[in-house]
Amino acid sequence: MPKFVLAYHGGHQFKSKEEGMAHMVKWQAWSAGLGDAIVDPGMPFGQSKTVGADGVTDDGGSNPLSGITIVQAETMDEVLAMAKACPHIDIGGTIEVAQGMDMEM
Repeated sequence: MPKFVLAYHGGHQFKSKEEGMAHMVKWQAWSAGLGDAIVDPGMPFGQSKTVGADGVTDDGGSNPLSGITIVQAETMDEVLAMAKACPHIDIGGTIEVAQGMDMEM
């Protein structure tokens, strides 16, 4: 079955610990609802650096990565439906979805 990465970008900072915890409850319910589609629940990311020909910057680029999840599904449409239901959207974030490629190394 094809694997896909959900790459989370942006999203606002929580104003309180309680707001963050409420979001985490929504996140956990969404993740649990994906069931066997979850290959790797991934992780959130802190501030990133960007490496380019001109050196390293501390800004994480124009749309910093805030986390990833790896799922499996038969079609891109199935994964897009998963992403649309993700609570990351509710906090102003976006989700980039890409299918993994099988490649012999």
